[in-house]
Amino acid sequence: MNLLSPISKIMTPKVITAKPEDSLLNVNAIFKKYGFHHLPVIDEGEIVGMVSKSDLLFFQRGFNNGEDKFDAYRLKTYKVKQIMTRKLAKLDPTDKINVALEVFKKNLFHALPIVQNNKLIGIVTTYDIISHLANDKGATNKYE
Repeated sequence: MNLLSPISKIMTPKVITAKPEDSLLNVNAIFKKYGFHHLPVIDEGEIVGMVSKSDLLFFQRGFNNGEDKFDAYRLKTYKVKQIMTRKLAKLDPTDKINVALEVFKKNLFHALPIVQNNKLIGIVTTYDIISHLANDKGATNKYE
C-alpha cells in the first residue's frame, strides 16, 4: 500500500448512517446486523457526530445483558444524540493515507469520516488500513 495514495482509494464509500433522533435500540440492531463498530450520525445531509459500539457498551454498562425489560426500554427511549461524539476529526478524499494513520496514532480514533463539501462520502477505519496491508502483495514478512 502506498501511504501517499489518497484516502479515497481505501475508504468504504457506501456508509450506513444514523440520525440524531434514532433510538439506541436501532443502533444496537445495526451493529449486530453488520458487525461494524462505528456509525456516522447525519442531520439534514451533514455529519454531526459518530456513535461507536464502545459508546453503546459504555451506556449499557449497568444493564443486565440486555435481557431485562427495563434495559430494552432504555435502549428504545434514549437517542443517538445523547451518546454520540460530536467533535470529529474528518478527512477530505484527497488527504493521504498517512494522514489517517497519524490521526489514528495521535488521537486513538478508530474511524474517520471522509467529507467533501460538508457531505459524508465515505469512512475509513483502522480495520480498513489493516485489511489493505494484509492483502498487499508487495508486503514482506522478512526482517531486513
